[in-house]
Amino acid sequence: MKTLLFTSSLLLINCSANKALDQKNSTNPNTQVFTLPVDTPKIEVDENYLLGQFDPATHPDFMPIEQQHTTKSSAYLRKDTYAAFVNMHNAAKKDGITLLIVSATRNFYAQKGIWESKWTGSTIVSGKNLAKEVKDTIERAKYILLYSSMPGTSRHHWGTDIDINNLNDNYFLSGQGKKEYEWLTAHAHEYGFCQPYSKKGTDRETGYEEEKWHWSYMPVSGQLIQQYEAKITYARIKGFKGSGTGKVIDVIKNYVLGIAGKCK
Repeated sequence: MKTLLFTSSLLLINCSANKALDQKNSTNPNTQVFTLPVDTPKIEVDENYLLGQFDPATHPDFMPIEQQHTTKSSAYLRKDTYAAFVNMHNAAKKDGITLLIVSATRNFYAQKGIWESKWTGSTIVSGKNLAKEVKDTIERAKYILLYSSMPGTSRHHWGTDIDINNLNDNYFLSGQGKKEYEWLTAHAHEYGFCQPYSKKGTDRETGYEEEKWHWSYMPVSGQLIQQYEAKITYARIKGFKGSGTGKVIDVIKNYVLGIAGKCK
């Protein structure tokens, strides 16, 4: 029943998005492989979408992630991104690799909860209660920005970005985690995915620390980051504690745009 429901849900993509997703059986009759269109259509979104100020549960371009693909009890992605992930998930499974989504779409309000929990000291960051130990608000924001985005600036708002298997870089340095990361670096691009937060260096001098778990569906996110740069100003980065630090830090240039060159 679960497989039938999932197949039916993905078939709805064809109608609502008005683009073909060719479906064919793999060697496992219970597993579907979806081939995405060669040419991704042009996507235009408004500022509220770019800022994550919408509910993915009711947005027509989004759908819930089936439990077989996520560790979350409830998670959403764009339909095109999810179809691409299913394709990648099935290919990895044939190679003995299990890929599970541990975090998907987070809208403005979800990101605000994460940010403000760290800002107020409810969540410890790098061993520090930031509210007590880092009084300078600019430095406090920079601590949080090691791994967490300001509300309104996260790629997770867009429904194109996913965190896979684990949220600790050390996990991917040995054992099964290393095998998973090696598979992703070798094959994720075949399904449209790119690691935006690569190791810092000449290719990426600013932004968050490396995140081996974070992968972005480039056929769509590549369009959205261009629209973000063109449309969003610091007047729109507001509505959360410490929002005034965004302009001082230049969070759009240094963090939103601080991604690997191959992911632009």
